[in-house]
Amino acid sequence: MISANNVSYRVGKKALFEDVNIKFTEGNCYGIIGANGAGKSTFLKLLSGELETTSGDITLTPGERLSVLEQDHFKDDDFTVLDTVIMGNKRLYEIMKEKDAIYAKEDFSDEDGIKASELEAEFAEMNGWEAESDAESLLNGLGIETELHREQMKDLKGSEKVKVLLARALFGNPDILLLDEPTNHLDLDAIDWLEEFLINFNNTIIVVSHDRYFLNKVCTHTADIDYGKITLYAGNYDFWYESSQLMIKQQKEANKKKEEKIKELQEFISRFSANASKSKQATSRKRALEKIQLDDIKPSSRKYPYVDFRPDREIGNEVLTVENLSKTIDGKKVLDNISFVLGHNDKVAFVGGNEQAITTLFQILNGQMEPDSGNYKWGVTTSQAYFPKDYSEEFDNDYNITEWLTGYSPVKDVTYVRGFLGRMLFPGSDGVKKVSVLSGGEKVRCLLSKMMISGANCLILDEPTNHLDMESITALNNGLIKFPGVELFTCHDHQFVETTANRIMEIRPDGSLIDKITTYDEYLANNAEARKNTIYTARVEEDEN
Repeated sequence: MISANNVSYRVGKKALFEDVNIKFTEGNCYGIIGANGAGKSTFLKLLSGELETTSGDITLTPGERLSVLEQDHFKDDDFTVLDTVIMGNKRLYEIMKEKDAIYAKEDFSDEDGIKASELEAEFAEMNGWEAESDAESLLNGLGIETELHREQMKDLKGSEKVKVLLARALFGNPDILLLDEPTNHLDLDAIDWLEEFLINFNNTIIVVSHDRYFLNKVCTHTADIDYGKITLYAGNYDFWYESSQLMIKQQKEANKKKEEKIKELQEFISRFSANASKSKQATSRKRALEKIQLDDIKPSSRKYPYVDFRPDREIGNEVLTVENLSKTIDGKKVLDNISFVLGHNDKVAFVGGNEQAITTLFQILNGQMEPDSGNYKWGVTTSQAYFPKDYSEEFDNDYNITEWLTGYSPVKDVTYVRGFLGRMLFPGSDGVKKVSVLSGGEKVRCLLSKMMISGANCLILDEPTNHLDMESITALNNGLIKFPGVELFTCHDHQFVETTANRIMEIRPDGSLIDKITTYDEYLANNAEARKNTIYTARVEEDEN
Protein backbone atom coordinates (compact mmCIF):
# COMPACT_ATOMS: atom_id res chain seq x y z
CA MET A 1 0.00 0.00 0.00
CA ILE A 2 1.09 3.59 -0.66
CA SER A 3 -0.62 6.63 0.83
CA ALA A 4 -0.45 10.42 0.95
CA ASN A 5 -0.97 11.83 4.44
CA ASN A 6 -1.88 15.54 4.74
CA VAL A 7 0.30 16.22 1.70
CA SER A 8 0.77 19.79 0.47
CA TYR A 9 3.06 20.88 -2.34
CA ARG A 10 3.89 24.45 -3.26
CA VAL A 11 5.68 25.97 -6.24
CA GLY A 12 6.73 29.38 -4.98
CA LYS A 13 3.61 30.92 -3.43
CA LYS A 14 1.23 28.76 -5.45
CA ALA A 15 -0.22 25.71 -3.70
CA LEU A 16 -0.60 22.85 -6.18
CA PHE A 17 -1.90 20.47 -3.48
CA GLU A 18 -3.34 21.19 -0.04
CA ASP A 19 -3.82 18.59 2.73
CA VAL A 20 -4.29 15.63 0.42
CA ASN A 21 -5.18 12.32 2.11
CA ILE A 22 -5.53 9.24 -0.06
CA LYS A 23 -4.65 5.53 0.10
CA PHE A 24 -3.86 3.23 -2.82
CA THR A 25 -4.33 -0.43 -1.94
CA GLU A 26 -3.31 -3.77 -3.40
CA GLY A 27 -5.34 -5.30 -6.22
CA ASN A 28 -6.68 -1.99 -7.53
CA CYS A 29 -5.88 0.22 -10.51
CA TYR A 30 -6.27 3.96 -9.91
CA GLY A 31 -6.67 6.39 -12.81
CA ILE A 32 -5.43 9.90 -12.00
CA ILE A 33 -7.39 12.49 -13.97
CA GLY A 34 -7.53 16.28 -14.07
CA ALA A 35 -7.11 19.26 -16.38
CA ASN A 36 -3.73 20.19 -17.85
CA GLY A 37 -1.72 21.85 -15.10
CA ALA A 38 -3.78 20.28 -12.31
CA GLY A 39 -0.70 18.39 -11.10
CA LYS A 40 -1.21 14.78 -12.23
CA SER A 41 2.43 14.12 -13.16
CA THR A 42 3.62 16.13 -10.15
CA PHE A 43 1.53 13.93 -7.86
CA LEU A 44 3.12 10.78 -9.32
CA LYS A 45 6.55 12.32 -8.72
CA LEU A 46 5.59 12.96 -5.10
CA LEU A 47 4.49 9.34 -4.73
CA SER A 48 7.72 8.04 -6.28
CA GLY A 49 9.93 10.29 -4.15
CA GLU A 50 11.31 12.19 -7.12
CA LEU A 51 9.83 15.34 -5.55
CA GLU A 52 9.61 16.14 -1.83
CA THR A 53 6.37 17.30 -0.28
CA THR A 54 6.16 20.81 1.18
CA SER A 55 4.35 19.28 4.14
CA GLY A 56 2.85 15.92 4.99
CA ASP A 57 4.37 12.62 3.94
CA ILE A 58 4.14 9.71 1.54
CA THR A 59 4.25 6.27 3.19
CA LEU A 60 4.98 2.94 1.55
CA THR A 61 4.44 -0.46 3.12
CA PRO A 62 7.91 -1.64 4.28
CA GLY A 63 9.57 -4.12 1.94
CA GLU A 64 7.38 -3.30 -1.07
CA ARG A 65 9.03 -2.45 -4.40
CA LEU A 66 7.84 0.55 -6.37
CA SER A 67 8.37 0.75 -10.14
CA VAL A 68 8.07 3.91 -12.27
CA LEU A 69 7.73 4.42 -16.03
CA GLU A 70 10.74 6.63 -16.77
CA GLN A 71 10.57 9.42 -19.34
CA ASP A 72 14.30 9.82 -20.20
CA HIS A 73 14.69 7.89 -23.46
CA PHE A 74 18.47 8.39 -23.70
CA LYS A 75 19.73 7.53 -20.20
CA ASP A 76 20.28 3.85 -21.01
CA ASP A 77 21.73 4.20 -24.51
CA ASP A 78 24.88 2.26 -23.60
CA PHE A 79 22.98 -0.78 -22.27
CA THR A 80 21.42 -3.64 -24.18
CA VAL A 81 17.64 -3.84 -24.49
CA LEU A 82 17.43 -6.92 -22.24
CA ASP A 83 19.66 -5.39 -19.56
CA THR A 84 17.57 -2.20 -19.64
CA VAL A 85 14.40 -4.19 -18.93
CA ILE A 86 15.97 -6.32 -16.16
CA MET A 87 17.28 -3.12 -14.53
CA GLY A 88 13.64 -2.52 -13.63
CA ASN A 89 14.36 -4.76 -10.64
CA LYS A 90 17.46 -2.94 -9.38
CA ARG A 91 18.46 -5.52 -6.76
CA LEU A 92 18.16 -8.45 -9.18
CA TYR A 93 20.30 -6.66 -11.76
CA GLU A 94 22.94 -5.87 -9.11
CA ILE A 95 23.08 -9.55 -8.10
CA MET A 96 23.52 -10.62 -11.74
CA LYS A 97 26.42 -8.22 -12.28
CA GLU A 98 28.02 -9.05 -8.94
CA LYS A 99 27.84 -12.78 -9.74
CA ASP A 100 29.39 -12.24 -13.16
CA ALA A 101 32.23 -10.24 -11.61
CA ILE A 102 33.01 -12.95 -9.04
CA TYR A 103 32.92 -15.80 -11.59
CA ALA A 104 35.21 -13.80 -13.91
CA LYS A 105 37.99 -13.73 -11.28
CA GLU A 106 41.10 -15.78 -12.04
CA ASP A 107 42.00 -16.13 -8.32
CA PHE A 108 38.65 -17.42 -7.05
CA SER A 109 38.94 -17.50 -3.22
CA ASP A 110 36.94 -19.32 -0.54
CA GLU A 111 35.40 -15.99 0.41
CA ASP A 112 34.33 -15.53 -3.22
CA GLY A 113 32.75 -18.97 -3.14
CA ILE A 114 30.75 -18.14 0.00
CA LYS A 115 29.67 -14.81 -1.45
CA ALA A 116 28.69 -16.42 -4.76
CA SER A 117 26.64 -19.03 -2.90
CA GLU A 118 24.77 -16.32 -1.00
CA LEU A 119 24.11 -14.42 -4.21
CA GLU A 120 22.92 -17.55 -5.98
CA ALA A 121 20.42 -18.23 -3.18
CA GLU A 122 19.07 -14.68 -3.33
CA PHE A 123 19.05 -14.86 -7.13
CA ALA A 124 16.98 -18.05 -7.10
CA GLU A 125 14.60 -16.61 -4.49
CA MET A 126 13.95 -13.65 -6.84
CA ASN A 127 13.24 -15.99 -9.79
CA GLY A 128 16.44 -14.79 -11.42
CA TRP A 129 16.68 -17.80 -13.73
CA GLU A 130 13.46 -16.67 -15.42
CA ALA A 131 14.56 -13.01 -15.67
CA GLU A 132 15.66 -13.07 -19.30
CA SER A 133 12.66 -15.07 -20.51
CA ASP A 134 10.29 -12.80 -18.53
CA ALA A 135 11.93 -9.72 -20.03
CA GLU A 136 11.71 -11.18 -23.54
CA SER A 137 8.03 -12.01 -23.02
CA LEU A 138 7.29 -8.39 -22.05
CA LEU A 139 9.25 -7.06 -25.03
CA ASN A 140 7.54 -9.39 -27.47
CA GLY A 141 4.14 -8.48 -26.06
CA LEU A 142 4.84 -4.80 -26.69
CA GLY A 143 6.04 -5.47 -30.23
CA ILE A 144 9.85 -5.39 -29.82
CA GLU A 145 11.11 -8.15 -32.12
CA THR A 146 13.43 -10.83 -30.70
CA GLU A 147 16.35 -9.77 -32.93
CA LEU A 148 16.41 -6.39 -31.16
CA HIS A 149 16.63 -7.78 -27.62
CA ARG A 150 20.45 -7.87 -27.53
CA GLU A 151 20.95 -4.64 -29.43
CA GLN A 152 22.00 -1.47 -27.63
CA MET A 153 19.33 1.04 -26.71
CA LYS A 154 21.04 3.77 -28.76
CA ASP A 155 20.34 1.76 -31.93
CA LEU A 156 16.56 1.72 -31.39
CA LYS A 157 14.00 4.14 -32.76
CA GLY A 158 12.25 6.50 -30.36
CA SER A 159 8.98 4.55 -30.39
CA GLU A 160 10.90 1.33 -29.65
CA LYS A 161 12.69 2.93 -26.69
CA VAL A 162 9.32 3.94 -25.25
CA LYS A 163 8.23 0.30 -25.32
CA VAL A 164 11.46 -0.91 -23.71
CA LEU A 165 11.10 1.58 -20.83
CA LEU A 166 7.51 0.44 -20.37
CA ALA A 167 8.67 -3.20 -20.28
CA ARG A 168 11.21 -2.22 -17.61
CA ALA A 169 8.50 -0.63 -15.46
CA LEU A 170 6.39 -3.80 -15.73
CA PHE A 171 9.30 -6.20 -15.13
CA GLY A 172 9.58 -8.33 -12.01
CA ASN A 173 6.04 -8.01 -10.65
CA PRO A 174 6.50 -4.76 -8.68
CA ASP A 175 4.26 -4.20 -5.67
CA ILE A 176 3.34 -0.68 -6.80
CA LEU A 177 3.38 0.47 -10.41
CA LEU A 178 3.37 4.18 -11.35
CA LEU A 179 2.64 4.88 -15.02
CA ASP A 180 2.57 8.38 -16.51
CA GLU A 181 0.93 8.33 -19.96
CA PRO A 182 1.93 4.71 -20.74
CA THR A 183 -0.02 4.59 -24.02
CA ASN A 184 1.80 7.57 -25.57
CA HIS A 185 3.53 6.55 -28.83
CA LEU A 186 2.25 2.97 -28.55
CA ASP A 187 0.51 1.39 -31.53
CA LEU A 188 -2.97 0.00 -31.01
CA ASP A 189 -1.74 -3.62 -30.76
CA ALA A 190 0.70 -2.68 -27.99
CA ILE A 191 -2.03 -0.76 -26.15
CA ASP A 192 -4.32 -3.78 -26.38
CA TRP A 193 -1.56 -6.00 -24.93
CA LEU A 194 -0.88 -3.50 -22.12
CA GLU A 195 -4.57 -3.34 -21.22
CA GLU A 196 -4.72 -7.11 -20.78
CA PHE A 197 -1.47 -7.13 -18.78
CA LEU A 198 -2.76 -4.49 -16.34
CA ILE A 199 -6.18 -6.13 -16.01
CA ASN A 200 -4.42 -9.32 -14.87
CA PHE A 201 -1.89 -7.50 -12.65
CA ASN A 202 -2.63 -8.29 -8.99
CA ASN A 203 -0.76 -5.50 -7.20
CA THR A 204 -1.28 -1.72 -7.05
CA ILE A 205 -1.38 0.40 -10.22
CA ILE A 206 -1.54 4.19 -10.34
CA VAL A 207 -1.82 5.56 -13.86
CA VAL A 208 -2.13 8.95 -15.56
CA SER A 209 -3.63 8.78 -19.05
CA HIS A 210 -5.65 10.87 -21.50
CA ASP A 211 -7.01 7.74 -23.17
CA ARG A 212 -10.62 7.38 -22.00
CA TYR A 213 -11.08 3.84 -23.37
CA PHE A 214 -7.86 2.72 -21.66
CA LEU A 215 -8.95 4.18 -18.32
CA ASN A 216 -12.39 2.61 -18.64
CA LYS A 217 -10.91 -0.80 -19.37
CA VAL A 218 -8.19 -1.04 -16.71
CA CYS A 219 -9.22 1.19 -13.78
CA THR A 220 -11.12 0.06 -10.71
CA HIS A 221 -10.96 3.54 -9.15
CA THR A 222 -10.65 7.14 -10.37
CA ALA A 223 -8.82 9.90 -8.48
CA ASP A 224 -9.92 13.33 -9.69
CA ILE A 225 -7.54 16.27 -9.15
CA ASP A 226 -9.35 19.60 -9.12
CA TYR A 227 -8.42 22.81 -7.31
CA GLY A 228 -5.61 21.17 -5.34
CA LYS A 229 -7.84 18.45 -3.90
CA ILE A 230 -8.07 14.79 -4.85
CA THR A 231 -11.48 13.09 -4.75
CA LEU A 232 -11.54 9.30 -5.01
CA TYR A 233 -14.35 7.48 -6.84
CA ALA A 234 -14.87 3.70 -6.91
CA GLY A 235 -15.21 3.00 -10.63
CA ASN A 236 -13.68 3.78 -14.00
CA TYR A 237 -13.61 7.04 -15.97
CA ASP A 238 -17.18 6.83 -17.25
CA PHE A 239 -18.41 6.10 -13.72
CA TRP A 240 -16.50 9.15 -12.44
CA TYR A 241 -18.00 11.35 -15.16
CA GLU A 242 -21.54 10.20 -14.51
CA SER A 243 -21.10 10.42 -10.73
CA SER A 244 -19.52 13.88 -10.79
CA GLN A 245 -22.21 15.21 -13.15
CA LEU A 246 -24.93 13.67 -11.00
CA MET A 247 -23.40 15.19 -7.86
CA ILE A 248 -23.30 18.66 -9.44
CA LYS A 249 -26.90 18.24 -10.64
CA GLN A 250 -28.04 17.18 -7.17
CA GLN A 251 -26.22 20.13 -5.57
CA LYS A 252 -27.86 22.55 -8.01
CA GLU A 253 -31.31 21.04 -7.39
CA ALA A 254 -30.74 21.20 -3.61
CA ASN A 255 -29.68 24.85 -3.91
CA LYS A 256 -32.74 25.60 -6.03
CA LYS A 257 -35.02 24.17 -3.34
CA LYS A 258 -33.15 26.13 -0.68
CA GLU A 259 -33.46 29.34 -2.72
CA GLU A 260 -37.21 28.76 -3.06
CA LYS A 261 -37.46 28.21 0.71
CA ILE A 262 -35.38 31.35 1.37
CA LYS A 263 -37.68 33.38 -0.88
CA GLU A 264 -40.75 31.96 0.86
CA LEU A 265 -39.36 32.79 4.34
CA GLN A 266 -38.23 36.27 3.29
CA GLU A 267 -41.69 37.05 1.88
CA PHE A 268 -43.35 35.91 5.12
CA ILE A 269 -40.94 37.92 7.29
CA SER A 270 -41.33 41.00 5.11
CA ARG A 271 -45.10 40.71 5.18
CA PHE A 272 -45.70 39.92 8.84
CA SER A 273 -42.69 41.21 10.84
CA ALA A 274 -44.66 44.33 11.82
CA ASN A 275 -47.80 42.34 12.65
CA ALA A 276 -48.03 41.76 16.42
CA SER A 277 -50.13 38.61 16.05
CA LYS A 278 -47.62 37.11 13.62
CA SER A 279 -44.41 38.40 15.25
CA LYS A 280 -43.54 35.07 16.90
CA GLN A 281 -43.93 33.25 13.61
CA ALA A 282 -41.85 35.88 11.82
CA THR A 283 -39.09 35.55 14.44
CA SER A 284 -39.18 31.75 14.10
CA ARG A 285 -38.83 32.06 10.34
CA LYS A 286 -35.89 34.46 10.74
CA ARG A 287 -34.08 31.80 12.79
CA ALA A 288 -34.94 29.17 10.15
CA LEU A 289 -33.66 31.51 7.42
CA GLU A 290 -30.33 31.96 9.22
CA LYS A 291 -29.80 28.19 9.30
CA ILE A 292 -30.20 27.71 5.54
CA GLN A 293 -26.86 27.63 3.74
CA LEU A 294 -26.45 27.19 0.03
CA ASP A 295 -23.93 24.58 -1.15
CA ASP A 296 -20.74 26.13 -2.49
CA ILE A 297 -20.61 24.68 -6.01
CA LYS A 298 -17.12 25.39 -7.26
CA PRO A 299 -16.77 25.48 -11.04
CA SER A 300 -14.32 22.87 -12.29
CA SER A 301 -10.84 23.91 -13.37
CA ARG A 302 -11.46 21.89 -16.53
CA LYS A 303 -11.91 23.89 -19.71
CA TYR A 304 -13.25 22.46 -22.96
CA PRO A 305 -12.28 24.11 -26.26
CA TYR A 306 -14.97 24.55 -28.89
CA VAL A 307 -13.97 22.51 -31.95
CA ASP A 308 -16.29 23.13 -34.89
CA PHE A 309 -15.13 22.42 -38.46
CA ARG A 310 -17.51 24.22 -40.84
CA PRO A 311 -16.85 23.59 -44.56
CA ASP A 312 -17.22 26.61 -46.85
CA ARG A 313 -18.53 24.34 -49.59
CA GLU A 314 -20.62 21.18 -49.67
CA ILE A 315 -18.62 18.22 -50.92
CA GLY A 316 -19.62 16.44 -54.13
CA ASN A 317 -19.76 12.71 -54.90
CA GLU A 318 -16.24 12.59 -56.37
CA VAL A 319 -13.88 13.01 -53.44
CA LEU A 320 -10.59 11.13 -53.86
CA THR A 321 -9.32 8.41 -56.17
CA VAL A 322 -5.99 6.70 -55.40
CA GLU A 323 -4.56 4.31 -58.00
CA ASN A 324 -1.56 1.99 -57.61
CA LEU A 325 0.34 4.36 -55.33
CA SER A 326 3.84 3.13 -54.39
CA LYS A 327 6.67 4.71 -52.42
CA THR A 328 10.07 3.47 -51.26
CA ILE A 329 11.96 5.27 -48.47
CA ASP A 330 15.55 4.41 -47.53
CA GLY A 331 15.36 1.20 -49.54
CA LYS A 332 12.11 0.03 -47.88
CA LYS A 333 8.83 -0.08 -49.79
CA VAL A 334 6.35 1.56 -47.42
CA LEU A 335 3.49 1.81 -49.94
CA ASP A 336 2.92 -0.97 -52.46
CA ASN A 337 0.27 -0.37 -55.15
CA ILE A 338 -2.22 1.30 -52.81
CA SER A 339 -5.63 1.90 -54.41
CA PHE A 340 -8.94 3.12 -52.98
CA VAL A 341 -11.83 5.49 -53.72
CA LEU A 342 -13.46 7.75 -51.11
CA GLY A 343 -17.13 8.71 -51.03
CA HIS A 344 -18.57 11.92 -49.59
CA ASN A 345 -19.62 10.24 -46.30
CA ASP A 346 -16.34 8.46 -45.53
CA LYS A 347 -14.54 8.94 -42.24
CA VAL A 348 -11.50 6.71 -42.55
CA ALA A 349 -9.25 5.63 -39.68
CA PHE A 350 -5.84 4.31 -40.71
CA VAL A 351 -4.69 1.71 -38.17
CA GLY A 352 -1.88 -0.77 -37.61
CA GLY A 353 1.77 -0.50 -36.66
CA ASN A 354 3.06 0.83 -39.99
CA GLU A 355 3.06 4.47 -38.91
CA GLN A 356 5.71 5.54 -41.43
CA ALA A 357 3.50 4.30 -44.28
CA ILE A 358 0.46 6.20 -42.98
CA THR A 359 2.43 9.43 -42.59
CA THR A 360 3.93 8.96 -46.07
CA LEU A 361 0.48 8.46 -47.61
CA PHE A 362 -0.87 11.56 -45.86
CA GLN A 363 2.10 13.64 -47.05
CA ILE A 364 1.58 12.46 -50.64
CA LEU A 365 -2.16 13.25 -50.52
CA ASN A 366 -1.33 16.71 -49.15
CA GLY A 367 1.17 17.38 -51.93
CA GLN A 368 4.25 17.39 -49.68
CA MET A 369 5.79 14.27 -51.25
CA GLU A 370 5.73 12.66 -54.68
CA PRO A 371 4.93 8.95 -55.11
CA ASP A 372 7.38 6.73 -56.99
CA SER A 373 4.52 5.44 -59.14
CA GLY A 374 0.75 5.59 -59.33
CA ASN A 375 -1.41 8.66 -58.95
CA TYR A 376 -4.20 10.28 -56.95
CA LYS A 377 -6.90 12.82 -57.75
CA TRP A 378 -9.00 15.01 -55.48
CA GLY A 379 -12.51 15.93 -56.67
CA VAL A 380 -13.09 19.48 -57.97
CA THR A 381 -15.44 20.29 -55.07
CA THR A 382 -12.91 19.31 -52.39
CA SER A 383 -10.57 21.41 -50.28
CA GLN A 384 -8.13 19.92 -47.82
CA ALA A 385 -6.76 20.83 -44.38
CA TYR A 386 -3.83 18.85 -42.99
CA PHE A 387 -2.63 18.16 -39.46
CA PRO A 388 0.98 16.83 -39.74
CA LYS A 389 2.58 14.40 -37.33
CA ASP A 390 5.71 16.57 -37.19
CA TYR A 391 4.70 20.21 -37.04
CA SER A 392 7.93 21.72 -35.68
CA GLU A 393 8.54 23.79 -38.85
CA GLU A 394 5.11 25.42 -38.51
CA PHE A 395 6.26 27.17 -35.35
CA ASP A 396 9.88 27.86 -36.20
CA ASN A 397 9.34 31.59 -36.66
CA ASP A 398 9.00 34.84 -34.73
CA TYR A 399 5.23 35.38 -35.16
CA ASN A 400 2.87 35.78 -32.26
CA ILE A 401 -0.24 33.57 -32.19
CA THR A 402 -2.55 36.15 -33.79
CA GLU A 403 -0.08 36.97 -36.59
CA TRP A 404 0.52 33.28 -37.22
CA LEU A 405 -3.16 32.39 -37.61
CA THR A 406 -3.94 35.56 -39.60
CA GLY A 407 -1.43 34.33 -42.19
CA TYR A 408 -3.71 31.33 -42.86
CA SER A 409 -7.04 33.13 -42.54
CA PRO A 410 -9.08 34.06 -45.63
CA VAL A 411 -10.31 37.07 -43.63
CA LYS A 412 -7.43 39.32 -42.52
CA ASP A 413 -9.30 40.78 -39.57
CA VAL A 414 -7.81 40.52 -36.08
CA THR A 415 -11.21 40.27 -34.35
CA TYR A 416 -12.26 37.46 -36.70
CA VAL A 417 -9.01 35.56 -36.09
CA ARG A 418 -9.13 36.01 -32.32
CA GLY A 419 -12.61 34.51 -32.34
CA PHE A 420 -11.11 31.22 -33.53
CA LEU A 421 -8.29 31.48 -30.97
CA GLY A 422 -10.78 32.16 -28.20
CA ARG A 423 -12.68 28.98 -29.04
CA MET A 424 -9.43 27.08 -28.56
CA LEU A 425 -8.83 28.57 -25.07
CA PHE A 426 -6.41 31.33 -26.08
CA PRO A 427 -7.61 34.50 -24.27
CA GLY A 428 -6.90 37.92 -25.73
CA SER A 429 -3.70 38.30 -23.70
CA ASP A 430 -2.31 35.12 -25.28
CA GLY A 431 -2.63 36.61 -28.75
CA VAL A 432 0.76 38.28 -28.42
CA LYS A 433 2.54 35.14 -27.21
CA LYS A 434 5.24 33.92 -29.60
CA VAL A 435 4.36 30.62 -31.29
CA SER A 436 7.95 29.40 -30.81
CA VAL A 437 7.47 29.20 -27.01
CA LEU A 438 4.10 27.40 -26.98
CA SER A 439 3.68 24.07 -25.22
CA GLY A 440 2.88 20.91 -27.16
CA GLY A 441 -0.82 21.13 -26.33
CA GLU A 442 -0.98 24.82 -27.27
CA LYS A 443 0.64 24.11 -30.65
CA VAL A 444 -1.93 21.39 -31.37
CA ARG A 445 -4.77 23.79 -30.50
CA CYS A 446 -3.22 26.37 -32.85
CA LEU A 447 -3.14 23.83 -35.68
CA LEU A 448 -6.77 22.90 -35.05
CA SER A 449 -7.64 26.63 -35.19
CA LYS A 450 -5.85 26.77 -38.55
CA MET A 451 -7.90 23.82 -39.83
CA MET A 452 -11.17 25.35 -38.62
CA ILE A 453 -10.45 28.74 -40.17
CA SER A 454 -9.62 27.13 -43.53
CA GLY A 455 -13.22 26.03 -44.17
CA ALA A 456 -11.96 22.80 -45.74
CA ASN A 457 -14.36 19.92 -46.42
CA CYS A 458 -11.69 17.18 -46.33
CA LEU A 459 -9.59 16.80 -43.18
CA ILE A 460 -6.34 14.80 -42.94
CA LEU A 461 -5.11 14.32 -39.37
CA ASP A 462 -1.93 12.45 -38.40
CA GLU A 463 -2.16 11.65 -34.67
CA PRO A 464 -3.88 14.90 -33.60
CA THR A 465 -4.50 13.82 -29.99
CA ASN A 466 -0.83 13.72 -28.97
CA HIS A 467 -0.14 16.39 -26.31
CA LEU A 468 -3.84 17.14 -25.78
CA ASP A 469 -5.55 16.86 -22.42
CA MET A 470 -8.69 14.78 -22.04
CA GLU A 471 -10.99 17.77 -22.35
CA SER A 472 -9.43 18.83 -25.67
CA ILE A 473 -9.49 15.23 -26.96
CA THR A 474 -13.19 15.01 -26.10
CA ALA A 475 -13.89 18.32 -27.86
CA LEU A 476 -11.94 17.27 -30.98
CA ASN A 477 -13.65 13.86 -30.96
CA ASN A 478 -17.09 15.51 -30.84
CA GLY A 479 -16.08 18.04 -33.51
CA LEU A 480 -15.08 15.27 -35.93
CA ILE A 481 -18.21 13.22 -35.21
CA LYS A 482 -20.46 16.10 -36.31
CA PHE A 483 -18.20 17.29 -39.18
CA PRO A 484 -20.21 16.93 -42.45
CA GLY A 485 -17.17 16.36 -44.68
CA VAL A 486 -14.61 13.60 -45.32
CA GLU A 487 -11.93 12.59 -42.84
CA LEU A 488 -8.70 10.60 -43.10
CA PHE A 489 -6.99 10.20 -39.75
CA THR A 490 -4.83 8.04 -37.54
CA CYS A 491 -5.00 8.06 -33.76
CA HIS A 492 -4.03 5.80 -30.86
CA ASP A 493 -7.12 6.67 -28.81
CA HIS A 494 -9.48 3.67 -29.08
CA GLN A 495 -12.65 5.57 -28.18
CA PHE A 496 -11.73 8.36 -30.60
CA VAL A 497 -11.38 5.88 -33.48
CA GLU A 498 -14.46 3.83 -32.58
CA THR A 499 -16.80 6.82 -32.30
CA THR A 500 -15.50 8.73 -35.34
CA ALA A 501 -14.64 6.24 -38.12
CA ASN A 502 -17.06 4.38 -40.39
CA ARG A 503 -14.29 2.86 -42.50
CA ILE A 504 -11.01 1.24 -41.45
CA MET A 505 -7.84 0.98 -43.56
CA GLU A 506 -4.72 -0.86 -42.45
CA ILE A 507 -1.41 -0.54 -44.29
CA ARG A 508 0.40 -3.80 -43.67
CA PRO A 509 4.17 -4.07 -42.99
CA ASP A 510 4.69 -5.03 -46.66
CA GLY A 511 3.00 -1.80 -47.80
CA SER A 512 -0.25 -3.41 -48.96
CA LEU A 513 -3.70 -2.17 -47.97
CA ILE A 514 -6.65 -3.76 -46.15
CA ASP A 515 -9.84 -1.72 -46.59
CA LYS A 516 -13.02 -2.44 -44.57
CA ILE A 517 -16.28 -0.52 -44.29
CA THR A 518 -16.85 -1.24 -40.63
CA THR A 519 -16.49 0.17 -37.13
CA TYR A 520 -13.19 -0.15 -35.31
CA ASP A 521 -14.51 -2.59 -32.69
CA GLU A 522 -15.95 -4.84 -35.41
CA TYR A 523 -12.63 -4.69 -37.25
CA LEU A 524 -10.72 -5.73 -34.11
CA ALA A 525 -13.17 -8.55 -33.40
CA ASN A 526 -12.85 -9.91 -36.95
CA ASN A 527 -9.05 -9.65 -36.77
CA ALA A 528 -8.98 -11.53 -33.46
CA GLU A 529 -11.17 -14.28 -34.93
CA ALA A 530 -8.94 -14.49 -38.02
CA ARG A 531 -5.81 -14.78 -35.87
CA LYS A 532 -7.45 -17.50 -33.77
CA ASN A 533 -8.34 -19.47 -36.91
CA THR A 534 -4.81 -19.07 -38.27
CA ILE A 535 -3.28 -20.38 -35.03
CA TYR A 536 -5.74 -23.30 -34.95
CA THR A 537 -4.98 -24.23 -38.58
CA ALA A 538 -1.23 -24.06 -37.94
CA ARG A 539 -1.56 -26.36 -34.90
CA VAL A 540 -3.67 -28.88 -36.84
CA GLU A 541 -1.09 -28.96 -39.64
CA GLU A 542 1.69 -29.36 -37.08
CA ASP A 543 -0.13 -32.28 -35.40
CA GLU A 544 -0.74 -33.95 -38.77
CA ASN A 545 2.95 -33.72 -39.59
